[in-house]
Amino acid sequence: MTPPVSADQRKSALLVERKVHIPFHRPSLGEDEVRAVADVVRSGWLTTGPRCIEFEEKFAHKIGVKHALAVSSCTAALHLALEALGIGAGDEVLVPTLTFAATAEVVAYLKAKPVLVDSEPSFLQIDIRDAERKITSRTRAIIPVHFAGACADMSSVTEFAAAHKLHVVEDAAHAFPASYKGRMVGTISPITAFSFYATKTITTGEGGMVVTNSDELASRMRTMRLHGMSRDAWKRYAAGGTWRYELLDAGFKYNLTDLQAALGIVQLARAEVLRNEREAIAARYTDRLAGCDALTLPSTPVDQTHAWHLYVICVNTEVICAGRDQIIDELQELGIGTAVHFIPLHYHPYYQSRWNYRIGDFPIAERYFDRCISLPLFPGMTVDEIDYVVDTLRRLTTKYRR
Repeated sequence: MTPPVSADQRKSALLVERKVHIPFHRPSLGEDEVRAVADVVRSGWLTTGPRCIEFEEKFAHKIGVKHALAVSSCTAALHLALEALGIGAGDEVLVPTLTFAATAEVVAYLKAKPVLVDSEPSFLQIDIRDAERKITSRTRAIIPVHFAGACADMSSVTEFAAAHKLHVVEDAAHAFPASYKGRMVGTISPITAFSFYATKTITTGEGGMVVTNSDELASRMRTMRLHGMSRDAWKRYAAGGTWRYELLDAGFKYNLTDLQAALGIVQLARAEVLRNEREAIAARYTDRLAGCDALTLPSTPVDQTHAWHLYVICVNTEVICAGRDQIIDELQELGIGTAVHFIPLHYHPYYQSRWNYRIGDFPIAERYFDRCISLPLFPGMTVDEIDYVVDTLRRLTTKYRR
């Protein structure tokens, strides 16, 4: 006897008939963002200026820190952080292999060595036990990455760093707004870097923020953010400014523009609403995929507020005879965009040739990578779209069941 078709399944089938494409990400931008950018264009001041200052002040207040510096990317934020801490040639920095290129490449920018660390199996955060095995006399810092919007175990990271006299720089590209044991991410360590890339939880198109409570670190990063100059460009060209400046060091070109900051100010005001929408989508995925033994669903530590930047499932190839890549290809054919976060760093030619890392060195990250799929998750995603993704996954796992 054929089981009855539910209302959710009927709606999902309609999406198939309409050939609807569900992208991996769709930015949540409205008329408020359009007006904010248009106001900047009309003002005639496009680069770093009053909107950037406003964005920094509001972000610092939201996080609960003394200093927030708007920058061109999270990569820039991480680079400025390590440079301000004095990381340099011959130093070593502990970095998870399961991360995007930026987290480790900024270490190489400073002629230091990125020392890759495996993931712990429960939440795929940096494994402190493996980090302990990688400590040498040259280890100067550790960069925990708050993967997918969940937080690394910062109690363990902080204790470990203190025991070995290491600097901690948090890579919170996925983790705004998120909290750990009641503390906002950004208030736990001396420096934290955030991302506002197009697919992130709030966006400025491209951009980032670095936050700290240290006057000294903030001063250094502010100087190095714009060519090592003693004055910001907007102070030189604004009314009452002066054309004179001094170069205090060989700095970088890492400033954010007012056009981008205008977007950020509006997005920041919506941050909690957007997070709640992502959390509701994640909850529906979890509810509707519950009991599907062909997939492992993400879990959330009980002492955290998850930012839900990503919803990552893993294909259980012990249960189905299709691998991750095949499932992704079929989802794409059926109109569902997905992504993979991330190809571990030690899989890439640079890390193999320059640092002698090999596949097989990091078993937890490798097992995860072989099976992971990031599903569509963005504010504005409809119930019909969520259910179509779920129903398609269930059909595929049934089709390939061993």
